[in-house]
Amino acid sequence: MLDIKFIRENFDAVVENIKNKNEKVDFQDFLDIEEKRRILIQESDKLKNERNQESRRIAELKKEGKPVDDIIAQMKLVSDKIKEYDEQLRNLEEQLNQIVYRIPNMLSPKVPIGYDERDNKVIRYWGEPQEQKLKKNHIEIANDLGIIDFERGAKVSGSGFAFYIGMGAKLERALHQFMIDYHTLKHNYTELWSPFLVNSASMFGTGQLPKMADDMYYTPVDDLYLIPTAEVPLTNYHRDDILQINELPKKICGYSPCFRRESGSYGKEVHGFLRVHQFNKVEMVNFTLPENSYAQLEVIVSEAEDILQALEIPYRVVLLCSGDTSFASAMTYDLEIWAAGEQKWLEVSSCSNFEDFQARRANIRFKRTPNSKPEFVHTLNGSGVATSRLYVSIIENNIQEDGSILIPGALQEYCGFDRIERNYIQKI
Repeated sequence: MLDIKFIRENFDAVVENIKNKNEKVDFQDFLDIEEKRRILIQESDKLKNERNQESRRIAELKKEGKPVDDIIAQMKLVSDKIKEYDEQLRNLEEQLNQIVYRIPNMLSPKVPIGYDERDNKVIRYWGEPQEQKLKKNHIEIANDLGIIDFERGAKVSGSGFAFYIGMGAKLERALHQFMIDYHTLKHNYTELWSPFLVNSASMFGTGQLPKMADDMYYTPVDDLYLIPTAEVPLTNYHRDDILQINELPKKICGYSPCFRRESGSYGKEVHGFLRVHQFNKVEMVNFTLPENSYAQLEVIVSEAEDILQALEIPYRVVLLCSGDTSFASAMTYDLEIWAAGEQKWLEVSSCSNFEDFQARRANIRFKRTPNSKPEFVHTLNGSGVATSRLYVSIIENNIQEDGSILIPGALQEYCGFDRIERNYIQKI
């Protein structure tokens, strides 16, 4: 969240930033509450000053043996009024906080101003997108080979869910293990296996609450949320911690299933794996010094790119415009991979710098010296990467003329096979 002092001192810039991010925040309430708060503080301070003066006078009168009962009675009324003002102030500050919680992060000056994905900026390409000779998408391929069952996924859980079967399941599992090994062995991440359910404080810390409550799966009896990404538990691992400067940058990663209701996705393409309610992802999280966070953002992007290059998947790096940048992010790059059957680019990773927005909400700090005042770290994360659309690209890009799927070389030792044959049908 933003520092309320920053909001007061940069009000016009904050309003403009909200507009550029296509967010809706009622700022008139903020101004009204601020004015009421200012007046209450003034009145409360006057009464506190009066009480302090009269307290000294009472002490002097008592020394002189003079009566003070009337003054004490009057000060009781003053104290009661101060308590009333203090309670009103607490209520106003809570109202202010509820507004502040819904104010998005400030954008980096590097972010282009635009309305939606059409205004995003392509930074670079890698690899050559190929045209698929068979003209089949991932659903047709999966059905032909018997490696994914969307119909029974829908029967068991509803639309947006699927079963992976046999070699299809092994391929999915191989992706998780390959990416975790790559990030831990080559990129020096520490792996964490996290909870998949988190409390409200954790969801607030990373910025999902209160704004995106409707997109989350919630268990009210326990006040727990199914995680939309491992970003939530991994970032909150250090909630309320003070890190040492020699720990930074601190890099952690983890696999998790991700659960999203996608309540705002009506009208978007939802067939197959293009938009699902449950998918798998390896997440990278980085805690770093404020002055180094944008350099670390480029590092995270390159680490996600390494995965795609190792799997020989054509991709492009896209800098998101203001209107397409998420609520909590200051700057985001998306990695989009080519899917030959879909004949389109699919977003498979988002790499973001949140500056101190999440750290302020989750109270994650560091000290430059043992005796220095704690400062908020900068947090970053990136998908390293999400597997559902990666899966789409792998099978659509690597299908052979005989209908088999050639497994990328980097994955073969993890799968235990080099292709999925057309005559392979898993019997269950």
